[in-house]
Amino acid sequence: MVSYAISTRTLATTEKMEAARNSIVAAVGITLLKLFAGITTGSLGMLSDALHSGLDLTGATLTYFSVRMSSKPADDDHTYGHGKFENMSAFAETLIMAVTAVWIIAEAAKRIFWTPLELRHSLWPVLVLIASMSVDFWRSRRLMAVAKKHNSAALRADALHFASDIWASMAVLVGLLATWVGGQWHLKWLDFADPMAAMCVSVMILRISWQMARETLSVLLDSAPAETRKSMLDKVAAIHGVLAVEQARIRRAGSSYFADLTIALPRGLSFQRSEQLVEEATSAVHSLLPDADVVIHTVPRETKAESIFDRVRAIALRADVSVHDLSVQSTSGHLQVEQHLELPENMLLRDAHDFVCHLESEILKGIPEIDAVLTHIESLPATIEDSEDMIEERERIEQLLQQSAARLPEILDVHAVSITRLGQHLSVSCHCTLPDDLPMSKVHEVITELEDHFKLQAPEVYRVLIHPEPVTDNIR
Repeated sequence: MVSYAISTRTLATTEKMEAARNSIVAAVGITLLKLFAGITTGSLGMLSDALHSGLDLTGATLTYFSVRMSSKPADDDHTYGHGKFENMSAFAETLIMAVTAVWIIAEAAKRIFWTPLELRHSLWPVLVLIASMSVDFWRSRRLMAVAKKHNSAALRADALHFASDIWASMAVLVGLLATWVGGQWHLKWLDFADPMAAMCVSVMILRISWQMARETLSVLLDSAPAETRKSMLDKVAAIHGVLAVEQARIRRAGSSYFADLTIALPRGLSFQRSEQLVEEATSAVHSLLPDADVVIHTVPRETKAESIFDRVRAIALRADVSVHDLSVQSTSGHLQVEQHLELPENMLLRDAHDFVCHLESEILKGIPEIDAVLTHIESLPATIEDSEDMIEERERIEQLLQQSAARLPEILDVHAVSITRLGQHLSVSCHCTLPDDLPMSKVHEVITELEDHFKLQAPEVYRVLIHPEPVTDNIR
């Protein structure tokens, strides 16, 4: 997958650089032709168009080097990569275009109001302009196709620039023809057609420069399209299990997008479920921005649907422990929680007591409805020991277990009995078959009664673990 991504990125860079190189070659030829035609005829419109093409050459050269730089992978100094070289190139090109447009307007005003210049008419500029428009049409379409394919800001700027050249050349051509008509029919007011055409070109350059500058500045300042961000928020928030999107940021560098999100998840979720939701959220972002680099941070949050039991377990998990046999009793309107908590067997009583007191304090503070907490501390084995050979004792204990189970009509079968010794303690585990439609509250009652009676019959047993199973599970 990684090698495929690298090869795809390399192919994209090669295609973009090839388009930029072709643009440079075309710009050199067109600029020289227009400059020659402008000098030989004295046409300001032609000279302005030549300068415009010179800007194309400058922009195409900037584009080539920016594409080359932006393709470099991220490093220690540029952790987001070098993609913004493309945006900086596009911004530099807009500045050059704007300065040149202002100079052309000033020169045109000078020729109109102060020092008119008589043109030397020739067919040569007309042919140059027609050739220029044909070349500009071809390269603008080619550059725009590659820019859209690889989402390249620099190539898009070049494509827009060259598309404007077609209309600029058309304005210059109209100006030259109007001046020629004025000379033939002695219409003096048409002498101003050429500088007016130059002004039209300049206004067009300024308009495109402003449009490109706004788009480029928006990328350089890390602004993102509002509709894209809203769509991303809607898609991620709609995922079942995501409580809210608390923060969402999008930034763009060249043709690459980066999305950072913070999503709120129920605090009782497992790590595995949280990871699944993060993957779903990442896929939702990629449905809008296919090649985006997505980073998602999760924060646990309390939900309105949480019961007191859920809230107690959440506080215990925050302390990196789990509770079992959790119960809540209501006496005269006061709630008391009873819970069983396993702590390492090698922990000192003082440390265990301090830990439990802190946990109980956190529960009382986090759940104001609770008036008291009673914790039963149990020992969690820190080592695994081999059970000893005790055949006769096993048979006796299992017989007592079966007798205790026979007292309860709900218990259909007791099987998979395992008896082990851990240190000085005996531990018994078994599977217990019960009816499929028995409610869990009744299952717990039956299992507890079996455990209590069995421990009375076999007081030497320290721990009893009973796993309830439905009848249909045993049939399969």
